[in-house]
This record gives sequence, structure tokens and C-alpha cells, in this order.
Amino acid sequence: MGDLETIIGPGVKLEGNFSGEGNIVIKGQVKGNLSTKSDLRIDEGASVELKSDSSARNLFLAGELRGNIRVEEKAILATSAQLLGDLACKILSVQEGATFKGRCATGGEKLSPETSEEE
Repeated sequence: MGDLETIIGPGVKLEGNFSGEGNIVIKGQVKGNLSTKSDLRIDEGASVELKSDSSARNLFLAGELRGNIRVEEKAILATSAQLLGDLACKILSVQEGATFKGRCATGGEKLSPETSEEE
């Protein structure tokens, strides 16, 4: 049957902690914490404001994401993406036109306060 999907529609505003086992597709607005063992997709026009570190297996970002996120595998920032926060992932793909303001650790390394002081 594949991974189950949770879709937060364009007219939906969700506030609080959200965790799941399947894919999460966000088309609306979310404020809080997000975590899934599967994929997280934030579509163009959607906005997510993370209150603390969040996680997903893969990330496809075409909308706006504010906050820190740990991605187990691959993070893709589309042309319309706006990431304002720190990102840790194994593989990062940034398309021309995407905005990224924050720190990034790739290749399986984790961001830590010690890492930023050494740079």
C-alpha cells in the first residue's frame, strides 16, 4: 500500500506538535514541531514555522520553512523555496532561485554549537 500520506490543505492552519509515520504534505500553514519517519513536502505557497528541531527522512521544499530541521537522507530546495534556519542532511540539492539563510551540515554530520564556533 506504500507510505500513508497526511495532507494539510491550503486553507488549513495547524498549531502544535505533529508527528507521523507516513509522508506529510503541507499546502497550508503550520506552527510547531514536525517529525516523520517518511518524507516531508512543503508546497509552494505553504509556510511552516518550527518551534524546535524537527526531522524527516527526505525533504522537498517549495514553500517557506522557518526553523531547524534534520533530514536523514536528501533535502531538495526548489526554485521557490525559502529556508530560514539550520539544515542537516546527507544530500542537498538547491535549485537556482531558492533562498537559504542558515547553517548547513551535509554528509551525515550533525550541527552543533561547537561546529559553528570552529568555522
